[in-house]
This record gives sequence, C-alpha cells and structure tokens, in this order.
Amino acid sequence: MYRLVFAIIAVLTLSNTLYAQDAPKPTIVLVHGAFADGSSWNGVIEKLSKDGYRTVAAANPLRGVKTDADYIGALISSLKTPVVLVGHSYGGSVISEAAVGHDNVKSLVYVAAFAPEEGESAASLSAKFPGSTLAPTLAPPVALAGGGSDLYIEQKAFPKQFAHDVPAKAASLMAATQRPITKAALEEVSSSGAWKTVPSWFIYGDGDKNIPPQVQKFMADRAKAKATVVIAGASHVVMVSHPKAVAELIERAAK
Repeated sequence: MYRLVFAIIAVLTLSNTLYAQDAPKPTIVLVHGAFADGSSWNGVIEKLSKDGYRTVAAANPLRGVKTDADYIGALISSLKTPVVLVGHSYGGSVISEAAVGHDNVKSLVYVAAFAPEEGESAASLSAKFPGSTLAPTLAPPVALAGGGSDLYIEQKAFPKQFAHDVPAKAASLMAATQRPITKAALEEVSSSGAWKTVPSWFIYGDGDKNIPPQVQKFMADRAKAKATVVIAGASHVVMVSHPKAVAELIERAAK
C-alpha cells in the first residue's frame, strides 16, 4: 500500500516538473514613462534575453492614462503567453489600468513607478509627500494644435534631475531624446488599480528626485508588494543605472 502511494506521489512530482519545464516563459512587456523611451530598458533587456525571456519594449504614447492603457492593452491581447507587465514612472499608472481584464497578466513590476488607486493621478501622488524637484526643471510647455500642452525637462537640468547616477555622456543623450508627456496625462486620475488583484513587485532608488521615495514606499506597502527593493542613491532611471537589479526582480516576478 505504502509503495503504491509513494509511486503515485513520484509520478505526480515528475509530471509537475515536466509541465513546468514545458510551460512557456512569460513575455516581459516593458512600458517606459515620461521623459524616457524604449531604449531606457536596453540594459534590462540584455539580461532578460540572455536568460531566455522574450521582451517587448512598448512605445508608450504618453498622451493620457486611459488612451495609453488601451494601447498597451491591445498589445497584451495579442500575446498568447503569460505576461509580466513592467512600468517605469508614469508607466506604472498605465500598467495599473492596462492589466485589468487581461487574465494573461500574471505579475506587475513597478520600477520607480506610480501605482495609483482609483481617483489618484501621478501629480497628486507626487505631491503626497515632499521631495520632488521636477516642477522647476520643466521647460516652457509646448502648446498642441488640438489643445493642451506637452512637457519636457530642460536639457541642461535633465542629468541632475532625472539621471544623476548615469554617466554624463549617456545622460546628455537621454536628455536630447526624451519623449514628452502631456500635462493632462500627469493630472488624469486612474479608474482602476490592477495591483489589488495581481501580485506586484517594486524597485526604486532612495535618490529619486522625480517621485519621492516616501511616496514609492507608501505605494509598495499599500499594494502589499511581494518584494520591495530599494537601491541606495539610485536616480529615477534605476533601470538604466542598475539594470541587473531590475532584471533580477523582474525574473523573480516571472517565476
């Protein structure tokens, strides 16, 4: 009798192991935030690709939370694998909305990112605790033909504000190639928070000058994050300055 039981357990264990080996690895969808672009994930992508993960660095439109979330949601719907959805900065607001209704999204990773509750915006969260020095570094708004305005960081202020731990040459290139975000997008309130039902992981630097570290701790604690990693002295672009740490956390979420 005991031998039969042990044999059944062994078969089940072997079956589960083989299933885990055959199951496809999740696709990692990386969503950049304001004043950045898809290339900000290059170092992270190199590590993930080396470890066998398929990655997609989505081109976040940066036009508004709902419209951007719909855009990312369409990409998620096209994928036939499990998905780990990763957002940086404002991209966190986007993934919190985009994941809703997509059962293939298994994990959320917030990289120096907003994880808003319904009714909260990036702007309101940034002001929840003191410490953000972004506002004085913004260039004059660029008026849009259809109304509203685009925001950039002044190029000369960009390295110190956004990427103080990135080599100067690279930070200057980032300043020149930054993607603008509409002022309305930063003020648009979220209508959902997928982190309430989807497991989440957080990583940020305690030297972040865009989103106060105290705000990021508040959001991670509120989301009951599976893990929170704080990089000493790291800037807002922690994925650029510490790609290995960010990739390792994403892989933890993927497993």
